[in-house]
Amino acid sequence: MLIEHDCFERYILENRHIRHIGPYALMLTGLGSIIGSGWLFGAARAAHIAGPAAVVAWIGGMIIILSIALSYAELGAMFPEAGGMVRYARYSHGSMLGFIAAWANWIAIVSVIPVEAEASVQYMSTWPYAWAQGLFVNHELSSLGLILSALLVIVYFLINYWGVKLYARTNTLVTTFKLIVPALAAVALLYSGFHGENFTTAVPGGFAPYGWSAVMTAIATSGIVFSYNGFQSPINMAGEAINPGRNVPIGVIGSILLAAAVYILLQIAFIGALSPADLINGWHGINFSSPFAQLAMALGLNWLVFLLYADAFISPSGTGATYMATTTRMIYGMERNGTMPKIFGNVHPLYHIPRQAMWFNLAVSYVFLFFFRSWDGLAAVISVATVISYLTGPVCVASLRLTAADLERPLKLPALAMLAPFAFVFSSLVLYWARWPLTGKIILLIVAALPIYFWYQVKAGWPDFRRELKGALWMMIYLMVMAALSYYGSSEFGGTNLLPYGIDMAVVALMSLAFYYWGIHSGWRTRYLNDEHNAHTPGDVIEAELREKENQLAAITGSTAL
Repeated sequence: MLIEHDCFERYILENRHIRHIGPYALMLTGLGSIIGSGWLFGAARAAHIAGPAAVVAWIGGMIIILSIALSYAELGAMFPEAGGMVRYARYSHGSMLGFIAAWANWIAIVSVIPVEAEASVQYMSTWPYAWAQGLFVNHELSSLGLILSALLVIVYFLINYWGVKLYARTNTLVTTFKLIVPALAAVALLYSGFHGENFTTAVPGGFAPYGWSAVMTAIATSGIVFSYNGFQSPINMAGEAINPGRNVPIGVIGSILLAAAVYILLQIAFIGALSPADLINGWHGINFSSPFAQLAMALGLNWLVFLLYADAFISPSGTGATYMATTTRMIYGMERNGTMPKIFGNVHPLYHIPRQAMWFNLAVSYVFLFFFRSWDGLAAVISVATVISYLTGPVCVASLRLTAADLERPLKLPALAMLAPFAFVFSSLVLYWARWPLTGKIILLIVAALPIYFWYQVKAGWPDFRRELKGALWMMIYLMVMAALSYYGSSEFGGTNLLPYGIDMAVVALMSLAFYYWGIHSGWRTRYLNDEHNAHTPGDVIEAELREKENQLAAITGSTAL
């Protein structure tokens, strides 16, 4: 009877992710994730790396991310479940690839929580108070700055602790505000002293003073990929979305396009607002701790300074709270994959969230916070981990077209045969553009987690291990080859120059295309997919079964049926 009670309870708790989030709320969730600290620092960092051509970097980043997001949108509509992005590779290629993809995705997302807190505190360092100016010293947060950042992370945690409804209501208000402030900032800077010559003749080198390789590096490391990363939030919350086949794509595409318009406008406004004195040492000489606020001060826009300082808390805090919600669902999904302790699968019966997973993410956030003490440093790490986490999406969706053609697809992309390889190849190029040794360090961080997977396989008795290895082998070899290409690539991207500039990118593109086709033919109709497919029944049947099991549980426990 006790075993039955445990089974009934787990069934009820796992299926009580209530579907109540519509397309507008999903889009705001994505937009709330995308427009965070990226707009506060990304324009300055991109201009520092690429000069005026940073505008092109934002456009290129949007195109690449949109192609990736569309692949994931089809997967999200097929498998509308909480924390879905850590489960798709498991359905198409087995548990080993599923673990690699989930680990990379989780690392990329959970580290956003502390970076948003760091952004808020870093912006405080230009407040006209002695204590505030000591928060950010020698390009990193001081002890007081770290303490304040840690307190902000606690705020993100508490916003989500009492359930998704409180989170969603808070996020809608926050996102509406933080969409307005960047737009106002861009318009105000454009009309308060725009220097058109900054795009052409203000600094030697013209529009692209450091060459087009710098534009590519800006896409990978300046915070552009990091800034667009929020498209994952509507997908990870698909399990709570109304009509996910329609609303998840609307949320994903709408949030990316709206955010891109804001980011490009901000980049143009930032470059145009710089005075000749700001560029006396060239674009590499740009050094702002709170870029837009300092520009607004110089232009005498005191009202804008006030709004920017307020939004420096609101924008990152909205994103931090959003990512606290989505990473919690990721850990929940990884537990369902069998690669995390079962305690992380416990869903609170009243608030419908896995609280133990929230505590775990809080602890990991603090580890990142204290090891990476500046926005620039942590944003670069997040960007590379994010790109690695993207790689499996295009492969998984194409592989499932071959191995599971019978599955219902509420959203079926008409041009997937071109879109998926395009997304994979350009994800590989972005990973390469991130420059050695950063690429090698993050690849090592991803691969180093494999002992966790092997531990759980040993506990499970190594089920079907040869097939699991075959499903993941292409990715493991791919990562090693990418590390080698980054090391031996052109000096433009930090390599030894064995592969000259131009040839190196052609080699990366061709190599990644070969791995893409290897990847899609390494998939099979996994038992995890069959379990998911067999468990999928019409909503009224699920509701009837759930009510029956709730009544049975109530009879066992002597409580009232829920």
